Amino acid sequence: MDKINAAITAVGGYVPETVLTNADLEKLVDTSDEWIRTRTGIVERHILKEEGKATSDMAVRAIMPMLEKNNIDPLEIDLIICATITGDHVFPATANIVADKIGAKNAWGYDVAAACSGFLYALQTGAKFIESGTHKKVIVVGVDKMSAIIDYTDRNTCIIFGDGGGCVLLEPTKEDVGIIDAKLHSDGSGREFLVQPAGGSLMPPTHETIDARQHYVYQEGKTVFKFAVTNMADVSYDVMTRNGLTSDDVDWLVPHQANLRIIDATANRMGLDASKVLINIQKYGNTTAGTLPLLLWDFESKFKKGDNLILSVFGGGFTWGAIYVKWAY
Repeated sequence: MDKINAAITAVGGYVPETVLTNADLEKLVDTSDEWIRTRTGIVERHILKEEGKATSDMAVRAIMPMLEKNNIDPLEIDLIICATITGDHVFPATANIVADKIGAKNAWGYDVAAACSGFLYALQTGAKFIESGTHKKVIVVGVDKMSAIIDYTDRNTCIIFGDGGGCVLLEPTKEDVGIIDAKLHSDGSGREFLVQPAGGSLMPPTHETIDARQHYVYQEGKTVFKFAVTNMADVSYDVMTRNGLTSDDVDWLVPHQANLRIIDATANRMGLDASKVLINIQKYGNTTAGTLPLLLWDFESKFKKGDNLILSVFGGGFTWGAIYVKWAY
């Protein structure tokens, strides 16, 4: 029997209207536009300011135009996997809320919480449902409202993160395209270096945790940078070489948008020219699980059927990985 591959057949994306520039941040914390640009590459980021709107609303705004553009009825969707660490609630899953809001009444779904690596984890998982033959249309969405958990008095974190996200539609194909290979990792010993300390079962909300600002993201930047530079570069190189690809064969590197220096290190490890490296960090900052689908959405017009893409990421956990995708359209 012919092997079934999971092909990305459509992409969508969304970022909120409100823009938070480096100049705006200069008024909030002791930083400067020059400092932010040289160390991260970020110029501005988008923030969801609308009253009563949450992560699920951004997901819906990414998904619905994608479905409309491709003439897909939400009732055709079998499964929605939502990668996020800023779900609307602790429970129910944001994927379930999204399904309700888009009218996907025949879909089931769940959330994947793997910080910045969430979209890749969810993409690999969604691919397996397609490859099994049990599902025909799977939406994988990566989206985060990071402004909900960022301390805008902490210059170490507030300059980095923005809100937004994107999605892909996975469908079965017997052509030699789609999700070809993946290598995913995690190391929980790194949890203390990039974490939201309070709000879970270990440290439930109290007046003390709120007063201590423990419901915001904490990051030990130097340690995270060191791990990210090595591991994101190595896993991307490993996926490339174990599939017999050279730097000439790779058409596009689709890297997590956390820091330009990490992206450069990954491209250098793979021997890729800068023209093959997709970057939009200057516009959006780090949208956590949203960065990779936003890249696919931004640069969709550049891809050709058969192009070799390496998607690469590093995130809290620690989590990291790379996926080899052969573009399907």
